[in-house]
Amino acid sequence: MTATAISSLGEVTEVTEKAKRRAFSVEYKRKIVKEAEACKGLGEIGALLRREGLYSSQLTTWRQARDRGELAPGAAAMKRGPKATLVDPRDKKIAEQAREIAKLTTRAERAEAIAEIQKQLAALFGRPFPTEES
Repeated sequence: MTATAISSLGEVTEVTEKAKRRAFSVEYKRKIVKEAEACKGLGEIGALLRREGLYSSQLTTWRQARDRGELAPGAAAMKRGPKATLVDPRDKKIAEQAREIAKLTTRAERAEAIAEIQKQLAALFGRPFPTEES
């Protein structure tokens, strides 16, 4: 059927722009884990997962979270991503000093190279180059 044929039948279809990832609350996870623990018969856990539209890996992950205490009442949900680390002001100062040392070392090496070239030019032209003692 074409799009015009479907619309002429009066059927309205709605398509979302982008699929949205399901997010489960801590209470829901705790409830499902509790129900799964109460299942004793053969295939009851599978029926529970099918009824709720869940995967067994989700149940396993939620059980592990419960064992770690993340599903305890009042526990804050952990945020995804890298954990923020506090920057020690001493580390910041050390890094700044290391950059300054590298910059000054480069300048000193450049000055030594210029002095060496000047010595070589003075020797080439037969003129005495002033030394540090004089």
